[in-house]
Amino acid sequence: MAKEKATYKNSGVDLTTYAAAMQRLPEIVSKTFTPRVMRLDGGFAGLFSLTGKAAEEGPVKKYSDPVLVSCTDGVGTKIKIACAANRHDTVGIDLVAMSVNDAICCGAAPLFFLDYVAMPKDNPPLLERIVSGIAEGCKSSGAALIGGETAILPDMYNEGEYDLAGFCVGVAERNEIIDGKAIKENDVLIGVASNGFHSNGYSLIRKAVFEMGGLTVNTQLPQFENKTVADVLLRPTAIYVRTVLALLEKFKANDGIRGIAHITGGGLAENLSRIIPQGLTPQIDEGRWPIPPIFEWVQKLGNIDDDEMRRVFNMGIGLVLVVKPEQELAVRETLLSLKRENWVLGRVTRG
Repeated sequence: MAKEKATYKNSGVDLTTYAAAMQRLPEIVSKTFTPRVMRLDGGFAGLFSLTGKAAEEGPVKKYSDPVLVSCTDGVGTKIKIACAANRHDTVGIDLVAMSVNDAICCGAAPLFFLDYVAMPKDNPPLLERIVSGIAEGCKSSGAALIGGETAILPDMYNEGEYDLAGFCVGVAERNEIIDGKAIKENDVLIGVASNGFHSNGYSLIRKAVFEMGGLTVNTQLPQFENKTVADVLLRPTAIYVRTVLALLEKFKANDGIRGIAHITGGGLAENLSRIIPQGLTPQIDEGRWPIPPIFEWVQKLGNIDDDEMRRVFNMGIGLVLVVKPEQELAVRETLLSLKRENWVLGRVTRG
């Protein structure tokens, strides 16, 4: 009997299908390009101009002393819910949001984005849906999607599963970088509303909802307008880039806006502590903002302690601005004009 010949295909990687998948992406990706993107047919990298004619025509202002800002993140086990529900067009938005929302905290405008998609076998339609979401997130944040990697990894993931990672590069004027050093006692903490869990705490959410609550992704929830569990849990992360850039056009960095914190895993306390200078502390008054019902729903299903909820989730606050007291009302009014619900959470105190 003839001995079987090993091929890449019977090892789990079909190069023909892979090539077909790649042919679907250029049209999707090119819709995110800005004038700063330098076209390169073929090649092994993405090109982006910071100076010269392309930069002058771009949507981002011209910088005299630019500093590049980089961020990376993933989507986590929220992807498992996307896979269970067979909905893959929103997790790409989450991927972009988690990085660009970090970049904007230091006042950086996102320039471009790179993605990494890993799956057990080639699946062109699935890849197209994922990348379409990434492209949508890039367009929402003004970032160009100029490159990425699709890794086919047999035996690393179960059938139908995948993982995502994303990488954002932004730019800020050196003397306008917001690093929290300008924060002073009595500065006001303004919380900007989240639109749900964003992409944090989904291991706890899955345990509470599916394991302890016995629900499925298709369970309808009367308390949420008969939306399904998948509808509620796959709502994509809010992207705050254009909101913050609009604020920084009106209120000077490190004067009007003295600090920005993206509220992710670790909740308000941990993420605010990363930007508050030593000797000062953020004093947050509970009850200043309404906790969205979705958090109370998960807490009840999982019998989760209050402290654990605060430590894991954003509890309805996606971004916190540390603002000069004299600018409080003007900043809040500007946020409302940008359709961003917000509340005064408290102040920066000594100690």
